Amino acid sequence: MCVVCGCAHPGGPEVHEHETGEAALTLNPLGDLHFGAGRARVSVPGMSAERAIRLEADVLGENQRHADANRAHFLAHGVAAFNLVSSPGSGKTTLLCATIEALRRRDAARPVAVIEGDQQTTHDADRIRATGAPAIQVNTGKGCHLDAPMVAQAFARLPLHAHGHAHDHAHEHEHSHGEAGLLFIENVGNLVCPAMWDLGELAKVAILSVTEGEDKPLKYPDMFAAARLMLLNKTDLLPHLDFDVERCIAYARRVNPGIEVILVSARSGVGLEAWLDWLDEAAHEAMHGGPHGAAHAVPGALRG
Repeated sequence: MCVVCGCAHPGGPEVHEHETGEAALTLNPLGDLHFGAGRARVSVPGMSAERAIRLEADVLGENQRHADANRAHFLAHGVAAFNLVSSPGSGKTTLLCATIEALRRRDAARPVAVIEGDQQTTHDADRIRATGAPAIQVNTGKGCHLDAPMVAQAFARLPLHAHGHAHDHAHEHEHSHGEAGLLFIENVGNLVCPAMWDLGELAKVAILSVTEGEDKPLKYPDMFAAARLMLLNKTDLLPHLDFDVERCIAYARRVNPGIEVILVSARSGVGLEAWLDWLDEAAHEAMHGGPHGAAHAVPGALRG
């Protein structure tokens, strides 16, 4: 994972000559190797498992402190934050643009903002701004994911604070403050590293396009285990592909039995209303207490 590969530290991880990486596990008689089967679940040349575990605990612990502060800050401002994670090319930005437009049709007054994460360029933030929604681009350079301090700095530049002041004022006078504002955090395209990093979000939403193959949840289990919802995207292409929807969902639930699933298409609009309903339920329960899905989820149900 990236906490020990060096991307979290400009100088890279500290190593000692006497330390060695984790030995590989031989999986089968064909000689296939697994370097993530040891205690650290990762192998770094020159670093012992013990040191990798300590480094991960130190780095993630510091990030968690910032994530907890973000979460409290979002709640105080009446904002529900969602961390959108996927591999590159899954259609995150296109789906997000369609989501913003659908939200505007449903409630034009609802505050919506976006934090965009990419290694380079402002292309995706420019696309979001073209919809009329405010967006801040965060370029991570060699980093392969967003972290909680990055999100805190980006959020401070977004115009959701006015909504937060109105939210606080309403609470002081016991008035209804309307719908929660929505913050979408589009993470760097990567199905590995962002799984470990809490940004202060209400939920991780894994986006998987039908062009990627139905076995992605098994190949990248940490991400789907961390996600509350899987959006199966680009479903308008299903007639042209050999993609088994039910098998994909079964694989996702093998990794995470409680994961919810919605089939969507930004091009056709299929599933967008179900996706917006899910956002409404999650945001409402975050603002008013109670775990999302406790009263609504049906095990094994397919939404959309």
